[in-house]
Amino acid sequence: MTELISPELVLLDVALGDAPADVIRKLAQTVADDGRATAADGLFADAYAREQKTSTGVPGGIAIPHCRSEAVTVPSLAMARLSRPVDFGAKDGPADIVFFIAAPSGADQEHLKLLAKLARSLIKKDFTAALREARTRDDVVALVNEALGLGASGAPAAAEAAPAAAPAHKRHKLVVAVTACPTGIAHTYMAADSLVAAGKENGIDVVVETQGSAGATPIPQTVIDNADAVVFAVEVDVRGKDRFAGLPYVQSPVKRAIDEPLVMLNEALAVAEDPNGRRLAATGSSGEGIESEGHESTGAKLKRALLTGVSYMIPFVAAGGLLIALGFLLGGYDITKFADTIVVKNNVFDLPTQFGSQAWGPLGAYLGAVLFKIGSLSLGFLVPALAGYIGYALADRPGIAPGFTAGAVAGFMGAGFLGGIVGGLLAGYTAHWLGSLSAPKWLRGLMPVAIIPLIASIIASGLMFVVLGGPIAFVTSALNNWLSGMSGAAAVVLGIILGLMMCFDLGGPVNKVAYSFAVAGLGAASATNQAPYHIMAAVMAAGMVPPLAMALATVLSPKTFNAAEHENGKAAWLLGASFISEGAIPFAAADPFRIIPASMLGGAVTGALSMAFGAGSKAPHGGIFVFFAIDNFAMWVISIAVGVVVTALATVGLKRYVGKKAPAAVEAQPVAA
Repeated sequence: MTELISPELVLLDVALGDAPADVIRKLAQTVADDGRATAADGLFADAYAREQKTSTGVPGGIAIPHCRSEAVTVPSLAMARLSRPVDFGAKDGPADIVFFIAAPSGADQEHLKLLAKLARSLIKKDFTAALREARTRDDVVALVNEALGLGASGAPAAAEAAPAAAPAHKRHKLVVAVTACPTGIAHTYMAADSLVAAGKENGIDVVVETQGSAGATPIPQTVIDNADAVVFAVEVDVRGKDRFAGLPYVQSPVKRAIDEPLVMLNEALAVAEDPNGRRLAATGSSGEGIESEGHESTGAKLKRALLTGVSYMIPFVAAGGLLIALGFLLGGYDITKFADTIVVKNNVFDLPTQFGSQAWGPLGAYLGAVLFKIGSLSLGFLVPALAGYIGYALADRPGIAPGFTAGAVAGFMGAGFLGGIVGGLLAGYTAHWLGSLSAPKWLRGLMPVAIIPLIASIIASGLMFVVLGGPIAFVTSALNNWLSGMSGAAAVVLGIILGLMMCFDLGGPVNKVAYSFAVAGLGAASATNQAPYHIMAAVMAAGMVPPLAMALATVLSPKTFNAAEHENGKAAWLLGASFISEGAIPFAAADPFRIIPASMLGGAVTGALSMAFGAGSKAPHGGIFVFFAIDNFAMWVISIAVGVVVTALATVGLKRYVGKKAPAAVEAQPVAA
């Protein structure tokens, strides 16, 4: 096994800047310089994106920025002991010990377990004290290897979260817990050890199941059955949540279990002692959010459900749309007339003789037909997937089947995207209600797998057929007809609105609404109805503006941006060209009141120009790289270029003349190690 840390990855008593981005960027460069990553920029981008989701500072002056990245070729640990501590978000102050954990996207389980073991060692005071006293890089490497059980004196770590048996102290309260973070490398295991340590110090038996990248060892059901309460310290869905049905519970972000483990344990026990305290419903539908105080508001729950449905729907749309675009490239735009016949009657050894004039010969026609048909079938899941995962967000797994069924009914009746939303909400809320009903113990096992899906499907799909499907289909048809008839000033106004929405929150809810509106219309597009193609082109063009504009702005006015923003600007060129609006998020997060308005201005200009020029996109994603699926490609590119220039100039102007000026680049440059 390749060593995780070497002296070349250790920086002692250095000043790397004043912000987490500066430290992470230097450590990413250190990993790349040692030949363990293909690109420092890519590794930095992945690590900093993870840092922005949840700060990685933990009590004791420690920070553990970490990520899994395609840029990493060898699992690696880089460590910096800072002469000038940096605030990584811990409650007790800035960090002077920073471990950067870089794991490949496909890291093997053994390496992930070692990385998890290191994360758990960092909450041990004797280990961190030894790191602060270490005199040489070799000393640090030896300490780390010993903590990982790799050195001559390194003892194996205790069994993970000790789920194998129930604690022996029957007179103590027993709390079971699940910890999980998005990356599953560091916070997951540190939270587990913090809860166990806090329980041990205060006479509470704690058994933790870590659902991380290194796998999970489930807590025995006998332990769960004897528990007084359960703690969920998670930022992702809990696997097998039904095992804890009926237990009093609290739920919060994983980092809170690191900062306030005893508080969480006491909260869980207080809920257990309260006859009216929250109990986990049998279907796990009693809360997928991360709030630990009170119930999730109706508005927040509805918003989360809609975004969940859209996020699961988008892969079907993106893959299907790109496949259709490739089908058009090889088989011509009239492949729609021949595809069904070709894929059924022909094969690679019996190529078609009848196909469109634009096809790349018989082989191109056959391959184009296959790609087009796969893409069309993938797009056929758009509405069922939307509805199914809205149901999942509201009622967990029992809501999936009723949601998919209601979505299929919506598609059958022509209710489209709007019908999918209504059907998913009906299915999810019905399944949630059924799951909240009291059921005999002998029936509880059948509820989530048979009874709830059956009854919820009948109710939701029945309402769609009998009551709601027809009116929604009428509204959908009227909307499509209105869009088809749009021209001139009306189309330009729509382009402005869509451009503003795409740039308002850069991948957030408003952006997703505009994008979903565009992709939902693609199914209604045809040779005689080009409006959905025009809308798709305007949405994609506007979404490309913010990251490209930020990249251009760092070139036009380099002194206006700090070193981290220059690094982000380099990555933003490719992200913007690929239609990944999130490439502008680091800029907007640091300066929202100037970046967001500037982005919206350029996005509105681009959306208006794209609609005015009549540009169309048959692909729902891909940016500049799906040029073959863009009608009037040259004018589409000009639309983007104009919006990018407008946003870049507005950004520079706002930063220079409105409000507090950004720090000069030299101020954020890291000091050499």
